[in-house]
Amino acid sequence: MNKKKHALIAGAPVIISSKVGSAFSAHGGYITGTNIHTVKDRVIVQTWRAMDWTPEDPDSIFTIVLEPSGKDTILHAIHSGVPDAKAESIDKGWHDHYWKPWKQHLAGKKIKRPEM
Repeated sequence: MNKKKHALIAGAPVIISSKVGSAFSAHGGYITGTNIHTVKDRVIVQTWRAMDWTPEDPDSIFTIVLEPSGKDTILHAIHSGVPDAKAESIDKGWHDHYWKPWKQHLAGKKIKRPEM
């Protein structure tokens, strides 16, 4: 929920707040949504959609639950309601533009990501 860290990882501008009801956008507005539930350092639930979805496609729901585990934290991510035609590209996008960069950052390595 930190726009500077989010932009560092995503490699693109981000507008985000932890406030419930606030809108967010990432990748220059390609991804937009609204925070519908947050618990500081524990839970984030957002409506979520990509710019190339049809107007008939409903917003998906993206949920992160952070689970403390000793000195570490386990991140559980669930992205439900993604249109079938977009599921494969959304899954690839999560890995290429979020999960791999986070791993690189946390390991102290330079972030390498594919072009958008």
